[in-house]
Amino acid sequence: MLAMLPVLVVHGGAGNVPRQRAELSCAGVREAARAGYALLRSGRSAMDAVVEAVTLLENNPAFNAGCGSVLNEHGGVEMDALVMDGRTLASGAVSAVRRIANPVQLARLVMEKTQHLCLTAEGASKFARAVGVPEVPEETLITDYARKRWQRNLQPGSNPVECQMGKMGTVGAVAVDSEGNVACATSTGGMLNKMEGRVGDTPCVGCGGYADNLLGAVSPTGHGEAIMKVTLSRLILFYMEQGKTAADASDQALAYMWERVQGLAGVVVVDPRGGWAARFNSLQMAWAAAQNGQLHYGLGKGEDFTLPLQDQPAAATQNLEQQHAASTHNLEQQHAASTHNLEQQ
Repeated sequence: MLAMLPVLVVHGGAGNVPRQRAELSCAGVREAARAGYALLRSGRSAMDAVVEAVTLLENNPAFNAGCGSVLNEHGGVEMDALVMDGRTLASGAVSAVRRIANPVQLARLVMEKTQHLCLTAEGASKFARAVGVPEVPEETLITDYARKRWQRNLQPGSNPVECQMGKMGTVGAVAVDSEGNVACATSTGGMLNKMEGRVGDTPCVGCGGYADNLLGAVSPTGHGEAIMKVTLSRLILFYMEQGKTAADASDQALAYMWERVQGLAGVVVVDPRGGWAARFNSLQMAWAAAQNGQLHYGLGKGEDFTLPLQDQPAAATQNLEQQHAASTHNLEQQHAASTHNLEQQ
């Protein structure tokens, strides 16, 4: 068991990542996994590790969280985030926050400095000012890519849910530290062209994340309304409580969500012994996992590329990147067929 710990797994969104953004997504989750795992290896807590990993993803404009968040119907940024500590079941969340560079850090402060689990909108902003979290100009959170997608989805007949799943998504991380404590963190800019004030699954305990030292930790990504209807994170841990592995529990919960509400999503999961999974029923999900000196990562179904966590020789890295690019190209060719098959299930 000790050889399995610690472990960190991150995700960067479920859907169909365009080829020109695929390597940005994969590089981003690899960087976040390395950084979070380094903290674990130095003896820091699972909570420290997941917040560090998600902070890096929020700062990366390739993802729908922090800088890079999608825009609501009025062209503004409203973000949600959640953290949960499996040791005590303590949790903190924020929803519909504006002008905060790292909502995941604010969510942790809600957990540590208030008696509440979630603060929203202006109340969250007042709390941020009270604890010294600076506001940033909203424009610094908006990328040209996000603005173009917002404008495109203002057109009649556009489908923001389909576009959201097709481009980039929520970010998250789960970890178990050397002492067997688990934690999760999830952060998002929400749904593209959403109504002002919309709150999705991310800040909701049991939906956008859950962590319990007795069972494990989960962070999801995908269509928030579908995730909320089945309380996806808690459902996965319920199946694990019945004795299923992280992978089997994830697959069963995702299949149930598709059967009941036709929801597409992905999850990263750890158990207290160091078992982990990255599973999804969408076409792709950028993910990375660090354990035992190895960095695993993937984007498409069945992918599990592996790198040593120490510096990789340039030739070997180039070869792996070429393999990944070829795999991504094959996935794009299969996209139409995969979508058709899901609709028929």
